[in-house]
Amino acid sequence: MPNPDKVTEKVFQSPSKYIQGPSAIKNAARYLQPLGQRPLVVVDDIVYKIAGETLLNALNAAGMSPTRGAFTGEASLQEIKRLADIATSSSTPCDFIIALGGGKTIDTAKQIATDLHTPVAVLPTTASTDAPCSALSVLYTPEGEFHKYSFFEKNPNIVLVDTSIVVKAPARFLAAGIGDALATNVEAREVRNSPNFGKGLPTRVSEAICQKCEEILFQYGKQALEANKAQALTPAFEAVVEANTLLSGLGFESGGLAAAHAIHDGLTALPELHHLMHGEKVNFGTVCQLLLSNTSKQELDRYLTLMVSVGLPVTFEQLGLKQVKDEELRRVAKLACSPGETIWNLDCVINDDVVYGLLKAADAVGREFMARVGKA
Repeated sequence: MPNPDKVTEKVFQSPSKYIQGPSAIKNAARYLQPLGQRPLVVVDDIVYKIAGETLLNALNAAGMSPTRGAFTGEASLQEIKRLADIATSSSTPCDFIIALGGGKTIDTAKQIATDLHTPVAVLPTTASTDAPCSALSVLYTPEGEFHKYSFFEKNPNIVLVDTSIVVKAPARFLAAGIGDALATNVEAREVRNSPNFGKGLPTRVSEAICQKCEEILFQYGKQALEANKAQALTPAFEAVVEANTLLSGLGFESGGLAAAHAIHDGLTALPELHHLMHGEKVNFGTVCQLLLSNTSKQELDRYLTLMVSVGLPVTFEQLGLKQVKDEELRRVAKLACSPGETIWNLDCVINDDVVYGLLKAADAVGREFMARVGKA
């Protein structure tokens, strides 16, 4: 039920500073030094080779003393504790946290910073999620199943996006970010009377940001993906990186989430989908949300056209569920309707049966569309 506490205040929140541009990581020390001198850099082995050495060299050259915390792949409470212990183990503990990598690295680092009461800087190396700017983390079990949302009092102090690094990531990452960002306006416009993640109602600014995010994705999404495949920094690529990272991040947090992200969380109940990226699962949830919102066929086709053009899944088979069983879909629906899930922000009848029906309907709509455009 939306707004059970009868909140009347409007709330908008954001990071203190956002920086985006080519080779920005080489100037990172200029922006990061005000936060401290001894950062813990949370980064996995792959990203360390791509960008971690460059970052640590830049910080060392500026007289800072970074410590590397090797991220092992899952944003779990166990991993958070292990890395927090590294940050506090020396006689001169780390005084702020840097996240260098993708969504789970970022969510882990934000939780560590909150637990240790330190500032946090987020340096995403892909544009695959809207996690960098938000004051929350999505936590998982060590096995990769959704565990909970963790909410923070403050957004990251700094978000710095080096598009020279982002453009070298596989195009699938940008497409997944488009999937995550495309849900932003679709969900926010359905929950305008529900409190957002700042525990207030959405502002007009957040509505405008959500709309601008969607506008950029439809205008430049496919073009940006082709630029990414060529590793070419173009205005379209820069625009979509900003939409995926900044606009979607501000939009979902201050605009609100609904069924698309709840269904993403439900899909984590199926181990065979753990290989999918966050935005790929969210995208299928967006198709469900559009159906729940009784979207016209013409408008639904507009969304499906963009989704398919950038390679996002719109059917069970494309998700990797060729022979999905009804009991598996029931499990997804049950998890999507867990207490506290974002689906309860909606002002309509919701239960496990409704979500189960949406899952099957979304697959049917996706299959019909693929057959109609000759891509079945």
